[in-house]
Amino acid sequence: MRRQQPVPWRHRARYVFDRTLARSTGALLGWLAACCLAIVVPVSTLLVWTDPRAPRSLSERLVAVWRTSAETLRLGGVTGAPLRMLLSVFLGLIALLCVSTLVGVITTGLGDRLEELRRGRSTVLEKGHAVVLGWSDQVFTVVGEMVVTQAGRVRGAVAVLADRDSAAMASDLNVALGVTRGVRVVCRTGAPTDPASLTLLSPAAAHSVLVLPGDDAADAEVVRVLLALGTLLGSEAGPPVVAAVRDERFLTAARLAAGPRGVVLDVESTTARLLVQAARHPGLVAALTDLLDLAGAELHVVHAPDAVGLTFAEISLRYEEACAVGYLAADGRALLTPASSARCGTGDRLIVVARDDRPPLPKQEGTAVDLTVMAVPQDQQRAPSKTLLLGWNRRAPLVLELLTRTAQPGSHLHVVTGSDDGSVTAGPADPTGDGRVTVAYHVGEPTRPDTLRALDLFGYDSVIVLGPDVGPHLARPDDQLLLTLLALRAVEEETGRALPVVAELNDHRGRMLAPLGSEADAVVRGELTSLVMTRIAQNIGMAAVFEELFAARGGALALRPASHYVLPGRAASFTTVVASALRRGECAIGYRAHDACTPRRDVDVRLAPGKAERRVWTSSDEVLVVTPSAAGSPCPGNASDERPARPDVLPEARRSTDDRPARGPAPE
Repeated sequence: MRRQQPVPWRHRARYVFDRTLARSTGALLGWLAACCLAIVVPVSTLLVWTDPRAPRSLSERLVAVWRTSAETLRLGGVTGAPLRMLLSVFLGLIALLCVSTLVGVITTGLGDRLEELRRGRSTVLEKGHAVVLGWSDQVFTVVGEMVVTQAGRVRGAVAVLADRDSAAMASDLNVALGVTRGVRVVCRTGAPTDPASLTLLSPAAAHSVLVLPGDDAADAEVVRVLLALGTLLGSEAGPPVVAAVRDERFLTAARLAAGPRGVVLDVESTTARLLVQAARHPGLVAALTDLLDLAGAELHVVHAPDAVGLTFAEISLRYEEACAVGYLAADGRALLTPASSARCGTGDRLIVVARDDRPPLPKQEGTAVDLTVMAVPQDQQRAPSKTLLLGWNRRAPLVLELLTRTAQPGSHLHVVTGSDDGSVTAGPADPTGDGRVTVAYHVGEPTRPDTLRALDLFGYDSVIVLGPDVGPHLARPDDQLLLTLLALRAVEEETGRALPVVAELNDHRGRMLAPLGSEADAVVRGELTSLVMTRIAQNIGMAAVFEELFAARGGALALRPASHYVLPGRAASFTTVVASALRRGECAIGYRAHDACTPRRDVDVRLAPGKAERRVWTSSDEVLVVTPSAAGSPCPGNASDERPARPDVLPEARRSTDDRPARGPAPE
């Protein structure tokens, strides 16, 4: 056998040293003392022996070495009998040990406290603050809007709880929000599903609690958060809880978990409704954003005692800087665009578009309606539409359903999906079953320019572009959508014509990157829902208003040409526009002036202008109105409506429970 090589002495010494250090703290202190003495004593000896004024005798020099070493080690340097010197060394070591221990305890305590503060584990002792639970791309929109609502309070605060590092959350929010107007944004680390972590934010004393939806697989966590809140708050009256889920399969469970104080929104259906409305009314996305955010005028529910007993027509023309759109009854029901003769009851509140929620002020005297410039109301029957849908995801069936149920007879819908989106129905189909709408499916990759050039793109009234769903197979789904937009943009540049495109983005940061033409617009998934959540958290009565507004049961937003209300080229006040809209059964709440040099999506809508404001109206100007739902027409997007069976559109998507994203229509 091969003889073992001898181990070098330095390896043995290193092994003995390491083994000694691993024994205990006492061994570590012993080595520390030995190392100090091994350095201090020889150096002190050199100092004494090299000093020309040093004593001559050996004993006196040794005493000098002792004193130098003692001063270095802070031992006191007592001389005399050996016993006295040993006692001095003992006291010096005890003093050194006590001081070192005290410093160590203080350092460790401060370090632990700073680490606890950095991890965000201290309790937020606030009242009337806003609580945000969870972290997603919408957190910046939600926290930014809640900062605005808290700015009017004496000690405004917004508390955020998520299972992330609190310092990183605070840094991200500071970069995104900038100046917070004196409102403190507090971040805490913890699982929102844990009641013990929820107590850090004192939710029982909060003004409102918002639960953000995470990624596509986090809806079950939203339900757990709502259950944890119910466990912590109990059945007693507490702050309103507003949450959102992405998958409608969790909607019922989330509403049950939220209880009577909670409101749960459906991100998927809200996004689908917005896509359809934006396709029908170009430029409506910017108008909706202006109407929902807290900058400028927005929707409010206000008490107006002076309006009791008045008709809706009288109320609409009564206030100077508020546009009435309906009533909120005492039982919580919202009625948008009521009949002109409908009177305001005793317990009713007004739904208005105004700059704040204070009671509106009556308009100035002398602002009369000019009947001579009002356009003659005409029955504007919507013509059949032709829509192109590029791409497929989980929201595509909702978009298809809304488009087909609200389309006029003779409308056409063309769906183009990639080959990896599943099998596609060949030839036309009629999802409604009544012959009103024809739907045709085509296999083709929307990102390829040759696929788009084979289509009559400019023969469509609107083009809706959908990106794939987020999932492990696709980390950045907006990349494919951006490629499709680039291909569409290339067609626009080749022809010199603009396409009416509406694109759905998953990430708000993609809006700045999207190559949109002058007639194109982008809808960020979840952004509108975030704004709605903040408005409902501010006033729980707004839940019924938004349900009516987006479900189109009581009304819907639309941008109409100003020539529908006043004669082009004539000067008229906004009071005249409001009165003309009332004759058509609509509520005018703002307008957008035409600017040929600026894309329509970048032109702001002037909401709730003064009734006395006069301007020369052109045929290119647009008026933002709330329109009543058509009598006898289906109510698109109503969550309570039972959806008809449609075997040609994703039957497997409604039955599937796995995480595989929804794909294209199944063959017949």
